[in-house]
Amino acid sequence: MIKRNRLFGSQTRVTFCLPRDAPPGTVSVVGCFNGWTPGQHELVARRDGTRTVTVRLGPGRYRFRYLATGGLWFDDESADRLDDQGGLLVL
Repeated sequence: MIKRNRLFGSQTRVTFCLPRDAPPGTVSVVGCFNGWTPGQHELVARRDGTRTVTVRLGPGRYRFRYLATGGLWFDDESADRLDDQGGLLVL
């Protein structure tokens, strides 16, 4: 699930949220906004049974995917999709 909150000015706070244990292990959000660098935006376990990470982004189009332990790449079903190259955020 992706949550978007407009901030003052042109910034948007984007929170990426997954269940705590599906998939098991470490999960990072990897995308054009972080140079496709694994581990830079790692999801953190919360008390409510989820894992989240929040990033601030300006207006634009952002491609991203999740990368889990063991090299498992997967998409967020709540992201816009244009093709088979991962999710797309349009802010």
